[in-house]
Amino acid sequence: MPHGPAEVGLGPWPGGRDAWPEGDQYDPELLENGDRRNVVDRYRYWTMEAIVADLDTRRHSFHVAIENWQHDFNIGTIVRSANAFMAAEVHIVGNRRWNRRGAMVTDRYQHIRHHEDVPALAEYLRSIPEEDGGPVQLYGIDNLPGSFELESMEMPERVCFLFGQEGPGLSERAREVVDGTFSIAQFGSTRSINASAAAAIAMHSWVVKHADLSADAAWRG
Repeated sequence: MPHGPAEVGLGPWPGGRDAWPEGDQYDPELLENGDRRNVVDRYRYWTMEAIVADLDTRRHSFHVAIENWQHDFNIGTIVRSANAFMAAEVHIVGNRRWNRRGAMVTDRYQHIRHHEDVPALAEYLRSIPEEDGGPVQLYGIDNLPGSFELESMEMPERVCFLFGQEGPGLSERAREVVDGTFSIAQFGSTRSINASAAAAIAMHSWVVKHADLSADAAWRG
């Protein structure tokens, strides 16, 4: 068995400039020097703008929102999962600055909006025209009394999952504004799971119920 991590990405395009593929989506610098970015092979050698444009033709109708009052380190990881599951938009609520380290540069390919507070987020989601994928319901993810069961509820197709800070969960203001909350079933002794883990579970639950899982639409490596 080989040892060590596999080399990421691809080197310069084989055959030199005379063999370069044609198309506005290709980046001459990447073709010349290689593409080691954190992107799937479908997008190797493409410009960032071309990748975003292609993703925009296939984005799903769910949104993801994160309360950012304490500069939570989970935000970057949630953004990365939102990109993997192809969220329509990611919303940062509260502080405008957030820790991007966990995003692994995926924030460059994801539409990200900032909102001063949860009421502003809710107003934006409900104002999205139908032809643009709205209006969108706002559901918090938190194990609160009266929450719907994520595993069994008929999940709306146009929904925004709102996540609170690691530890305290959804803020009191958020609990007042959301259309409802989902709870995630747990079976161990811990009171809660990591916020980024909860976000990935919620997004994947939407994918299982609403996404096109055919080979043309989804990839697994």
